[in-house]
This record gives sequence, structure tokens and C-alpha cells, in this order.
Amino acid sequence: MLPIHTDKPIAFFDIESTGVNIRADRIIDLTIIKVHPDGQRETHNFRVNPGIPIPVESSRVHGIYDADVKDSPTFKVVAKQVAEIFEGADLGGYNILRFDVPLLQEEMARAEVPFNVDNRRVVDAQRIYHRREPRDLTAALMFYRGKKHEGAHGALDDVVATIEVLEGQYEKYADLPRDIEALSEYCNPRNPSWADSSGKLKWVNGEITINFGKKSGAKLRDLVKLEPSYLRWMLDQSFPRDVAEIVGNALKGKYPDPPAANGEASANNSD
Repeated sequence: MLPIHTDKPIAFFDIESTGVNIRADRIIDLTIIKVHPDGQRETHNFRVNPGIPIPVESSRVHGIYDADVKDSPTFKVVAKQVAEIFEGADLGGYNILRFDVPLLQEEMARAEVPFNVDNRRVVDAQRIYHRREPRDLTAALMFYRGKKHEGAHGALDDVVATIEVLEGQYEKYADLPRDIEALSEYCNPRNPSWADSSGKLKWVNGEITINFGKKSGAKLRDLVKLEPSYLRWMLDQSFPRDVAEIVGNALKGKYPDPPAANGEASANNSD
């Protein structure tokens, strides 16, 4: 039983989705465990048809494919039932403040079902974790080497401390990659759906789409034809070089090939 003194149920929930873009992506799986003040728990699960294709990159993460949701109801169909379960409850989960809550609010708004979180208390286990376990260099040096970081924020001392931390990590984790290429990938795992290094552009079913802002979800190829001015605006902004290169080439009718993992034909043409 949770040792939390409360006068309301806490609805702990988690969402699996088509992706991580709050505005463009959709819920495909929602589980709610409602914990009542007396410790009683009730579990609810909703498998949802998002109404858009699930990118294969996302399916590889959560194991839910288009075929798994083709006969499921849309979120709009279940939205009122979901809202009733949340009614009168505070919220709980892991990283819900940054992802699950905003995405749920978006889906409720699309379904035209009132869902207000302003008057709800929120318990986010990730926030507790990060507040109780500091993640800065000083904490890392103490954790891995048992040393105080006397010269914190001095460039020389910080670099020396970083090397000592890395040495300590290799002593603690025997399976840590020793090859520099494998270690680089371990430190900087790149989302396979990203078309550029920063994730501003994303592969969806073999097409590059915008992955930020008001045009999120729009196909690059469509924008070239319908709104080239938006792409020229992008070129005037301080986006990373690879974003500008892809957009600039698209305006010239040149498109990169989709990832080989997609198993799709080359898209390197100007139609």
C-alpha cells in the first residue's frame, strides 16, 4: 500500500503512442491504475486506433503495430469513459508532466471532451528520482570515485573530474562498450526515425516530415509544392546544417533515400 496520505484517488497512468510529438502524434495504448485512499486499486486499459499509420520505428519500441489496432475504437469513442475514470482523481506516473499529461490533453481536446488538470495534484516519480539523485558532475565524481569536486566549474578541474568519472564507470560497468564507435552510439542513441541529427525532420512511411512547430506532421514533399515559402523561412533560421541541407535540396527537387530498414525504394527523384 502506498504510504501517501490523500483524500482523493490517484490515477496512475501511462501512454504508448505513435511518436513523441505532442501535437502530431496519437495515443494507441492507455493504462490507468486508480489507487483509492483505502488502498483499493482498479485497472483500466484502452487499446486505441490512432487513425494514422503507426511508424515502424515506434512499433519497434512498444511492439504495437497497425494490425494490432485496426479493429480498436478511436480515442474519440472512448474519451468520455476515460474522462470518467479520471474524474475526481489526482494524477500519477513517470515523466507524465512532460509527455503523458500534455498528450492526453491534446487527445481530449480533439475529442471535444472537457479535461482540466489545473485543479489536480500530480505525482511524478521521475521528478522525485531526479531531485533525490543529483545528476551533475560533482555528484558523479562522488558516486564513482568517492571524491569531492573541489574545483567545480573550473574548466581544468571539470575535465579532470570527467575523465576520472569515466574511469570509474568502466570499473563499475564491465559491459560498457570499449570500442569508441559503440561507445559513441551508447552515449548518443539516435532515433532511427530522425532524418537529421536533431530530429527536426522525421521519416514517416518513407517520407520526410516536419517534426516541430505548427507544420509538424507535414510532408516535406508537399511543402515544396504548396508552401515553399515556409521552407525558405527554415533556411533563414539557425537550424543545424544537416536540416538546412535537406530542406535546400528538397527545394531543388532532390530528396534523400529513406532508411534501408524501411525496405522502400529510393525517393531520390524530383516528382
